[in-house]
Amino acid sequence: MTHISPVAQRLRITFGKSGPLKYTSSLDVAKIWERVLRRAGLPILYTQGFNTRPRLQLAMPLPLGITSECEILDIALRETIDLRTEELARCLLQVAPAGLSIHRIQDIDLRESTMQSRITSAEYRVSFLDALDPALLDRRIDDILERETIVVERIRKRRRSVMDLRPLIIDLRVDRNSDLIAHLSVGDRGNLRPDQLLEQMGLADYHHVVHRYKLHMLPD
Repeated sequence: MTHISPVAQRLRITFGKSGPLKYTSSLDVAKIWERVLRRAGLPILYTQGFNTRPRLQLAMPLPLGITSECEILDIALRETIDLRTEELARCLLQVAPAGLSIHRIQDIDLRESTMQSRITSAEYRVSFLDALDPALLDRRIDDILERETIVVERIRKRRRSVMDLRPLIIDLRVDRNSDLIAHLSVGDRGNLRPDQLLEQMGLADYHHVVHRYKLHMLPD
């Protein structure tokens, strides 16, 4: 009979990605975290079977090319550890690659649902590096918010489908730095990426950078 180790503790790490890491896929980010946790000596719990994997889960993978300060990683441990956040964060950062930052480490209830199932939307900051007339940006925001539907065609696994993107745009505005703030739906309701939004707004050709700074979620 195979012995299955119980989960002794769950940690939730809120972290950021910047620099070259913004071009790292979610699969590779999970591998990076596996190496970081192993090198830091944390008692990670692994799955059972022939191809064992660490019990890690990233919430709402970040599109390539976008920096962030609100990524979330859930970790299952086979032993409890002393959670003195500053010491643990420092230990992890000593073995982490450049561009990985840690903002918060929480000890969460073993029965708490995963963040992936609770996230509903995300907020992005789009900074335009090319000169962009603020009045033009305001007009583009008004134009897209006034549209009743934004129907696009998608092809997945050779199957064509149509989707209305308009319900996925929760809010658009310009902040004091003339950056575009986009509050977009993610999760079970549907996902709208910033690059898809900019294409619909006719702004994709303007040189820009995107930063995800907040995730919204349902209460547990």
